[in-house]
Amino acid sequence: MKLETLAIHVGRAIDTATGAVAPSPILSTTFARDAHGDYPHGHIYSRSSNPGRAALETLLAALEQGAAAAAFSSGSAASLAVFQALSPGDHVIAPDDVYHGTRTQLRELLSRWGLTHSLVDLTDLGAVAAAVTSATRMIWAETPSNPLLKVSDIAGLAAIARSAGAALVVDSTFATPVIQQPLQLGADLVMHSTTKYLGGHSDVLGGAVIARDAGSALFTRIRDLQTKGGSVPSPFDCWLLQRSIATLPLRVRAQTANAQAIAEYLAAHPAVEVVHYPGLPSHAGHALARRQMPGGFGAMLSFQVRGGREAALAVAGKVAVFTRATSLGGIESLIEHRASVEGPHTTTPQNLLRMSVGLEHADDLIADLGQALRS
Repeated sequence: MKLETLAIHVGRAIDTATGAVAPSPILSTTFARDAHGDYPHGHIYSRSSNPGRAALETLLAALEQGAAAAAFSSGSAASLAVFQALSPGDHVIAPDDVYHGTRTQLRELLSRWGLTHSLVDLTDLGAVAAAVTSATRMIWAETPSNPLLKVSDIAGLAAIARSAGAALVVDSTFATPVIQQPLQLGADLVMHSTTKYLGGHSDVLGGAVIARDAGSALFTRIRDLQTKGGSVPSPFDCWLLQRSIATLPLRVRAQTANAQAIAEYLAAHPAVEVVHYPGLPSHAGHALARRQMPGGFGAMLSFQVRGGREAALAVAGKVAVFTRATSLGGIESLIEHRASVEGPHTTTPQNLLRMSVGLEHADDLIADLGQALRS
């Protein structure tokens, strides 16, 4: 079945008791045994499993063409579980342009129990191969990256990981399953902050890890961390996510079309120094993105304003349709000065603004940016 059909039908069934077409959240934290002491419906306690979470995980696995999925209470909980599934002394290769929350986990949390890491330009396969050590157990990719929208070669990274006896994990939050399918390109795991495009309405927190092999030792440990650690989404959050995913393909494609139009406008604007968007032929990863991202180039972009930090802040301060806010993937368009958000350890250019393009009319978004840039 096609993605649009999967997004609507997987994990949904007509309720046999009432005939209800729309599923309802099952809020119970505990489930009854039968007369023999067994659990006839497979659920014991909501931390270990819940009907709504099981349905969501089945849907997430189907969207990524994976074997299994584990849902978490946030994207950060999902990424932390992946790293915690490794052992002290293991080495991780991660992008030099990586989401600052992931960088913070590696630097401040995981280093304390002996996990080491190297930050490498993952668009340079030679540099990645050179960074591999005898202790390397994971390559963590983020493509497109946050916030510079770098595009890394998933198949090439998978080959390096296999040669090193390591796992390739791809944070595909920016792209979504609509845009690219990392497991089909050789990745072992795909991670999503489901808060973003999968939730799509800026009202639910969540994360997920999808596995190519449900029985792999790495995913088995991740599942163990999920249930024993208890970082699971609530039944209502699972219901919200499943409800939102039904429109995921339509939303992402419309947002992508808006982003392409905005990127082309900004690329020609005299007040803009550079636009980071893989849909532009000028982008260093454009050719790779055309091959690797058959669903389009996504709805995230960033641009650098001529005049430095103060000029960028002034533009962000003058928009009226865009909302100045952190996060991404919602129906509303957001803009933010990333260096300010990331704090003193930021490596993001001070004149960079990141945008999450929403579902407003592209003409209105472009007009809003135009009046902000005129100053």
